[in-house]
Amino acid sequence: MGKETGYDFREMTPEDADVAAAIERECFAIPWSRESFWREAANENTLYLLVLHEGTPIGFAGCWLMQGEAQITNVAILPEHRGKGAATALMAKMIEKAKERGATAMTLEVRPSNVPALALYAKFGFKSVGRRPKYYQDNGEDAIIMWNTQI
Repeated sequence: MGKETGYDFREMTPEDADVAAAIERECFAIPWSRESFWREAANENTLYLLVLHEGTPIGFAGCWLMQGEAQITNVAILPEHRGKGAATALMAKMIEKAKERGATAMTLEVRPSNVPALALYAKFGFKSVGRRPKYYQDNGEDAIIMWNTQI
């Protein structure tokens, strides 16, 4: 994918913790800390990708990898870059890279109110398999548990 989509990708390193934390603060009510991103990027059992537009990071996605499964931890695109294909390109690259690292299935949690994210995940074959009641701390919203068992 990459250049033909207008986006480039690179694996996040601990040195990218500041930029990831800044994007996270723009996207989420309860953002992860810079230290959390540093630890995640340094962990050999994680995969974090930055999506860049014209060389500037505009978003990221991350997952934990274990025993053939990838657990998506976060997907964030800066508000001014949403609706332009960045998230679609990023998810395609995440799935490709997770498969390269041995993943055959992928799971995530998403807010029922996040209609664009639900549509994105459905496009990649994710199916709802249940709910986590009152999962989100900021407003007590449930989480929809989604799986794609054949990435």
